[in-house]
Amino acid sequence: MRISETGDRWWKTAVFYNLDVKTYLDWNGDGIGDFEGLANRLDYLADLGVTCLWLAPFYPSPRRDNGYDISDYYGVHPDYGHLGDFVEFVRTAKDRGMRIIVDLVVNHTSQDHPWFQASREDPQGEYGDFYLWRDEKPDDDTENMFPDVEDGVWSQDETSGRYYRHTFYRHQPDLNTDSARVREEIEKVLGFWLQIGADGFRVDAVPYLIESEQGREHDFLRSLRGALTRRHGSAMMLGEVNLPYGEQLEFFGGEDGDELTMQFDFVGNQALWLSMARQDAGPLRAALQSRPPLATGNQWGNFVRNHDELTLDQLSEEERHEVFDAFAPEKAQRIHDRGIVRRAPGMLESDPRRLRLLYSLAYSLPGAPVLYYGEEIGLIENGAIPGRSAVRTPMQWTDGEHGGFAPAGTAEIVAPQPGEGAAPAQINVSEQLRDEHSLLAFHRRLIAAYRSSPEIGWGELTVLETGHDCVLAHRLTLDGADFVAVHNLAAHGRSVELALDGVVEGTEVASLLDPTVQPEVERGGLRLELDGYGALWLRLVAPGSRRLH
Repeated sequence: MRISETGDRWWKTAVFYNLDVKTYLDWNGDGIGDFEGLANRLDYLADLGVTCLWLAPFYPSPRRDNGYDISDYYGVHPDYGHLGDFVEFVRTAKDRGMRIIVDLVVNHTSQDHPWFQASREDPQGEYGDFYLWRDEKPDDDTENMFPDVEDGVWSQDETSGRYYRHTFYRHQPDLNTDSARVREEIEKVLGFWLQIGADGFRVDAVPYLIESEQGREHDFLRSLRGALTRRHGSAMMLGEVNLPYGEQLEFFGGEDGDELTMQFDFVGNQALWLSMARQDAGPLRAALQSRPPLATGNQWGNFVRNHDELTLDQLSEEERHEVFDAFAPEKAQRIHDRGIVRRAPGMLESDPRRLRLLYSLAYSLPGAPVLYYGEEIGLIENGAIPGRSAVRTPMQWTDGEHGGFAPAGTAEIVAPQPGEGAAPAQINVSEQLRDEHSLLAFHRRLIAAYRSSPEIGWGELTVLETGHDCVLAHRLTLDGADFVAVHNLAAHGRSVELALDGVVEGTEVASLLDPTVQPEVERGGLRLELDGYGALWLRLVAPGSRRLH
């Protein structure tokens, strides 16, 4: 496919950045981040190269689950500002060329939502069937998503005496999304946020959207996608679907691609961490080779870390414990017996060579990169905070009080920042902006190289043979040019020599990350030497091609 034929599928080559308003920047001095603060950091994000911001839930909520327990789909939590602040933030972001996607959390609501209050009080009323109720506790052996916290998916409501279903925490009752009226309300929510500036949605917990006979969830997703495109022709839905590839393909809508627009590549992410633990590219290579082909408008979201635990549930028990042993040796660093509650720098002991390798890999994989705030500066978790909140600490802007997150003199901030070794005095934006060798500077170079390489988002993938288990080499071909990435996962000092065959004489080779590296084509192949933790991004332009570097 030629680039000129791609149309307005902007997500194919976007750089996504996920942040939580409450932990990004506090502008009014109450210790909680707000939209005014976020708006004042949009220049920083634009300079970084971000093209789409994904906002964690900012709606009114009791915040017993980081805002995913929503009590009003149409508002802004007063701690973060009001709807006018949101609209001003959107205008400012779009002036800088950034799009906005927001969380669509419609598997459940908070118990505090007016729908649930009305449903529990009047089973025959207008909202009586908005949730899943039973007079007797069903004999349902479905395991709760948090089995170490909840002993099942049915709890008794103290007010009505009846039982309601909750896939997640008991304070998050499941919506009855099989109801036509519930679906109508969800479409109104979708339309509202599109109308005031959103460009799409990150859809939470997609496989749990509906509890009914097989296939009904896909009808629901197709109807949501239809409602989305009728209102905003270039809007998209990025889905959280932690399933094997074959099942993920169904949530794209198969060959038609008419359900989710994008999905996170959970399989690839877990394989990436297993490969890092083993210093062996084999698991990641196998994952890439098993990825199913997608419809033209669909895309994968590649990530290193997200806002929840780093889940490893698609690995075997033995593989999972390999990753645990390498990166989360202490029990407190694990959660639900399937995930890790650490950020990548903590897992890699802040080794700059391994971090550069990790992010170079993530940005080069076919798809679009999704960053979690603070990754660009090497923000580390606060191990003193239990559970998933360990990775949800305030952004560190300066080496001053509260890391510049809140004005000096603010009595208390939303969450404690990491201590010695990872505190703002050691890790902050201001210092790294002045250091051309910092992790932040490296991310800026990576993003610039990614944005100048449409092959990564649009190209046809070929995994290349290298003769070395520790090396991953892949090619992405588009419009007569090849993007080639080569990564050596072995430890520093374990240099390898390799040849990429089939490169014809006269091919121009440009190094995209390090212009001092000048590989040459000889004897019908590209000869390379790569140190441990080394990475190369190359563009190969065949003789006679009109494609520019």
